[in-house]
Parts: sequence; C-alpha cells; structure tokens
Amino acid sequence: MAEPVVRVPDAKVALSTASVYPESTATAFEIAARLGYDGVEVMVWTDPVSQDIEALRRLSDYHQVPILAVHAPCLLITQRVWSTDPWVKLRRAQAAAEKLGASTVVVHPPFRWQRQYARDFVSGIWRMADETDVRFAVENMYPWRYKDREMLAYAPEWDVTKDDYRHFTVDLSHTATARTDALAMIDRMGNRLGHVHLADGRGSAKDEHLVPGRGTQPCAEVLERLARTGFDGHVVIEVNTRRAMSAAEREADLAEALAFTRLHLASPAAGHPTGLTRPSASARPSGGARPSTTAPPSGAPRA
Repeated sequence: MAEPVVRVPDAKVALSTASVYPESTATAFEIAARLGYDGVEVMVWTDPVSQDIEALRRLSDYHQVPILAVHAPCLLITQRVWSTDPWVKLRRAQAAAEKLGASTVVVHPPFRWQRQYARDFVSGIWRMADETDVRFAVENMYPWRYKDREMLAYAPEWDVTKDDYRHFTVDLSHTATARTDALAMIDRMGNRLGHVHLADGRGSAKDEHLVPGRGTQPCAEVLERLARTGFDGHVVIEVNTRRAMSAAEREADLAEALAFTRLHLASPAAGHPTGLTRPSASARPSGGARPSTTAPPSGAPRA
C-alpha cells in the first residue's frame, strides 16, 4: 500500500453562525451544509434561535450539521442575553453545549467594568472546567484604540496567555487588531490551545475578521503548524460578510475560506515534499456539500 503524501489532522472545520450576519442562525446551518463544513459554532446573540436549544437541535438534525462549539454571549450587544449575570450566562452556555453535543464553550475575558466577575474569573473558569467534560476555551482579545489613544477594556488581560487557563481560543483577527505576533501567542498557549477562530486582519483599530489570506496574519502558517502538531481541536471560520452585496457573494466568501483552510491543514507526510500549490484568492472548494433530502420537521426554524 502506498504511503500517504499528505497528513491531515483530526481537526474539524466549522462555520461560526456569526459569519453570516446579518442573516440568521438558521441560514448559517443551511450554508454550512451546502458548502460541506464539518459543523457549526453557535454564536449566542440576539437572534432568538441562537438562544433556543431545541430550535438549534432541530436545525442540526435537519441539515445533518453537528454543533461543535457554543460561543457564550459575551459581546456588548448581548449583555442581557441569558441573564445580566455573567456566571449565569456561562452556566447556560455549558448546559447548551452538553445538551447539543458540543465539546467547547468559547468565552471572552470580562470587561474591566465587570469588577467582581473579573476578580473571580480565572478561578471561576477553573471551577467550571472541573465540573464538566466541555472545554472552556478563553479567547484572546485586544486593546481598544481611538486615534492615538488606547484603552484596556478587558480584565484580567486581553492577552489571555498572561493568566492560567486550561484551554485557550486563538483568534487571528484579534491578534491583528492587538498588533501582536500570532505565532508567538500560539507558542505561549502550547498544548492548551483547544480552539481556533480563523480570520484575517490588517492591524486596523477595528476588529476586521477578513477572509483568510486577505490580510497580514500568518493564517496559512498557523494551519500548517496545526497540521504538523496533530491539533485535534476545532478550526472555526469566523469572518465578516456584512459587506457582501448578495447571498451568492457571501457564500462565495465562505467557500473561499473553507478551501483555504482545508488546503493548509494538509501538511506533507514525513519524507514527502509538499508538491502542493497555494490557491488564488478566488479558489473555491469543489463538492463536499450535503444537500437536504427530507422536508424540515414541523416547527423547524427556516432560513
């Protein structure tokens, strides 16, 4: 039997439901199925479907797309989603992940004005992690900037590697906004890196979430390193498609992101030269879609 030329890690490639905004959570499942993503990460936000475990289960079953991760409602616009108490939010995110079969809850460090929450955050995340098999993967953030002024909005740190957590999420749009070295951050995370938000950026003060390959971040190098090290977490496409002029343009961007990710997650096996060429910016995946062949169950949310 011939030896394999490339080695592909066990990492699954998922679509964040945030990547289809302003379209709905239901639309994200439909697109993930059509393009052949391995699953989705549910961003819990103001869309009622994203907050409804049974609705999410029906979408997952109908489209045959597993829910691999749940992003807790940590954004400014989600301060009242699932309670105003941040610990209640995390408890509900954990319960949702357990009921939906997701392995990971993504959580941001607290805002600095959440003083008590910030004071107890590191120890509290450890306590919660000890109570479940679900990973709490704390995500790197960035300082807020306005002109030549910088505000530290997160506590204990926007650079989460300065604190002790069991698992980390690295977000490459956030490393761009923070103007920090993504590969060095991944080195500091080491084997505690459990989750990746793949996007790109150019170092703007705004969190850009560009399609991978359209900015300055080492997206290809990060994926190739994950492949070499046998990374077994999830790689989640979390990009901004709000400026897409049509549904077809949005879907093309998400197809390009998937093609880029799958290509660079395939590393040459030992003893083989790469032999691979990198795709142009317009590369698209071929096939892999999982079309639905049955009618949606009664009451299932529709895109």
